[in-house]
This record gives sequence, C-alpha cells and structure tokens, in this order.
Amino acid sequence: MEALTETQRASLRHALQTLERELANAHERSADAAAPVDLEEPIGRVSRIDAIAQQRMVEASRASMQLRLQQVRAALRRCDEGEYGACITCGEEVGFPRLHARPEAPCCIACQSERERRR
Repeated sequence: MEALTETQRASLRHALQTLERELANAHERSADAAAPVDLEEPIGRVSRIDAIAQQRMVEASRASMQLRLQQVRAALRRCDEGEYGACITCGEEVGFPRLHARPEAPCCIACQSERERRR
C-alpha cells in the first residue's frame, strides 16, 4: 500500500472530526430512550414488554456508538501522534480506500481479518 498523501490525511482527519461530533450527538440524544422502563406505569403487559425490548435495543445501539466513538477518538490521537494510516498490528499502511470507508480503522485488511478469525 502507498502512504497517505497530505491531502488524504487532511480529508480523513476532517472525516474523523465530523464523525466524532455526529456520534457524540447521537449518543447524547439517545440517553432518554435508554432510560429504564417504569414497571409501575399503568400500561398493558404487551406494551411493557415492547417498551423493555425497545429499551434493550437502544442500549445495544448506544454501546455500539460508544465503542465506535472510542475508536474514532483513538484514530484522532494517532493523527496527532503522526501514526495515523499505519496498521497498529503489523505497521504496514492501511490504505486510503479502507480508511475512506472506515476512517477509524486501526488495522489493515489482513490483520483485521486475522483478528476476526480468532474471535
């Protein structure tokens, strides 16, 4: 893989900053929906079960957002440290196409595939 150009780095950094804001805002907005269901609220049993199921889906979505937000912030730290674009496992270039699709990606395709195989 070729090293990132300065233009690509700037574009990806901007994408990471935008993504960080969007994820943080979405996470904050979803806080009310993740609140525990009030079991004393006078609603039907089916409605309560549905509310609990929806609350659990929101919790899962928030956990996923939180994880991705942490990955974005880690990528921004790598930008600040001059290490962005290099695989954290093998040190090879991650490649612009992969980073363009997923700017927070810490690993090259080969290392990410190996990580997923081990899970």
